[in-house]
Amino acid sequence: MSLLLDRSGVRLAAGAEGLAVSGVVGFDVAAALAATGSDWLATQPAGTRVDFDLGGVAGVSSAALSVLLEWTRRARAAGLEVRAVHLSAPLIRLTRLAGLDRLLPLDEVA
Repeated sequence: MSLLLDRSGVRLAAGAEGLAVSGVVGFDVAAALAATGSDWLATQPAGTRVDFDLGGVAGVSSAALSVLLEWTRRARAAGLEVRAVHLSAPLIRLTRLAGLDRLLPLDEVA
């Protein structure tokens, strides 16, 4: 994996499978996280299958979900296939509460 961002205890890495985030994602770092991940997605050829792994995100974070939705939108607009989304247990609960679980290919193992 290649480290793309390390700011305020939040790390974003890219690898063969896609993007992985860890740390406590707050609104103070969300914009940089979204932009950095979006820039990486823009470098991937159309038809590429990507995963988003937010299993390492600590706590419940609407900021992290905002980043995830932005990446999903960007990926689909670029012709990428979002194969799987891995979320921490607190993020799965928040995603379900917000009704977003129907919009994402969630990997139920958290």
